[in-house]
Amino acid sequence: MVFLHTSAASSHISAASHADSLSPVPLPTPHSPLPIPPTYDLAIVGGGIVGLTLACALKQSGLRIALIEARPREAGLSHHRAYALTLMTGRIYSGLGLWEQILPQITTFEQIRLADALCPAVVNLLPQDLGTKTRELGYVGEHHVLVQTLLDALKDADLDWLCPAELIQAEYGADRVTLTVSVANQQQTIQTRLLVAADGSRSPIRQQAGIGTKGWQYWQSCVTAVIRPEKSHENVAREHFWESGPFASLPLPGNRYQIVLTAPHAEARRWAEVSEAEFLTELDRRYQGQLGKLELIGDRLVFPVKLMQSDRYAQHRLALVGDAAHCCHPVGGQGLNLGIRDVAALADVLKTAHQKGEDIGDGRVLRRYERWRKLENLTILGFTDLLDRTFSNHWLPIVVSRRLGLGVMRNLRPLKFLALKLMTGLSGRQPELARREVG
Repeated sequence: MVFLHTSAASSHISAASHADSLSPVPLPTPHSPLPIPPTYDLAIVGGGIVGLTLACALKQSGLRIALIEARPREAGLSHHRAYALTLMTGRIYSGLGLWEQILPQITTFEQIRLADALCPAVVNLLPQDLGTKTRELGYVGEHHVLVQTLLDALKDADLDWLCPAELIQAEYGADRVTLTVSVANQQQTIQTRLLVAADGSRSPIRQQAGIGTKGWQYWQSCVTAVIRPEKSHENVAREHFWESGPFASLPLPGNRYQIVLTAPHAEARRWAEVSEAEFLTELDRRYQGQLGKLELIGDRLVFPVKLMQSDRYAQHRLALVGDAAHCCHPVGGQGLNLGIRDVAALADVLKTAHQKGEDIGDGRVLRRYERWRKLENLTILGFTDLLDRTFSNHWLPIVVSRRLGLGVMRNLRPLKFLALKLMTGLSGRQPELARREVG
């Protein structure tokens, strides 16, 4: 028996949510009894982007789905963050029929600029380096845009939403999982053939299921902020490496940049606390004055960085997706994209199993998902770790080697091709949802 004690403020079982049920489980009034416990094929815990995407991917599968979310809708729609979205993520959302709504609200970039401190060997990666017909290399989407589009897509779905809700207990049986959920301060029991944990990197579900992890906390934290430069950012995505850590600039609509400045913990906290003028002076130094006068928009936020890989992505009646299964360094902007690919792969596996009459919660079915995604994710985790350790380094032999490497990359197209295949998500096995090109 697994016991989970979480709250709306501290559970980490959500990144965004919905205040209203889409196909509601009736909530009790003070004078009415709880409804008869419903039974589901699938219960998703966590209504963030990953959890919502899984619900969208399965909404026409014939499976009965419940989505359990801890926080109210406002928490997600007001979340100020943007993400680099890979070409693979764009194809997955195209396969879901959502890309036409998302694309006009986000930025498309056609160039990635790589640089190492003040070294003149700047590498510009372009679509033709990928060797495909694509005209872009990626996108940058804000959190609220993705969440709103997903919520809109689920309005008419045959899905029961328990929100805000607190998962109290999960009991794994031979043929089902029994969940005790607190909704409106009253407990309700539901049963499901499969429980999917999309509840974040500290996943209580993963921990209480006894699934271990391997990895480490980095010596670094990230400072995120939004700025508006005087000159046009020209829709160029920048990854500028400094000895303290990577410095990424993601172009947003309205000539804004979301910046992610990585530095050792104490330095990151200092950059978050110094005056606005001092912070912008440091950014201008890093841009070498190329963007003109900079304006800070909103607050600066700090978060620590870690690498984590779960020992298992699945076991009998349980599957982990997104940050519940893995976390990586933000260099290269891969984190959310790995979670979206998890969801697309799991949806493929579950729909195929359901069509064949198999038990979707059976460990043999779920191991197909684990075999698909675990090694692919480990490759990206290793890639991002190598980038950070190689470029966040002032040891002279490594400095010389990496700058020689950038110089070689400028003129060696196969090296650009290999880097872009990883960065765009086009390496590895493609899910069914991604087999239609983004329009």
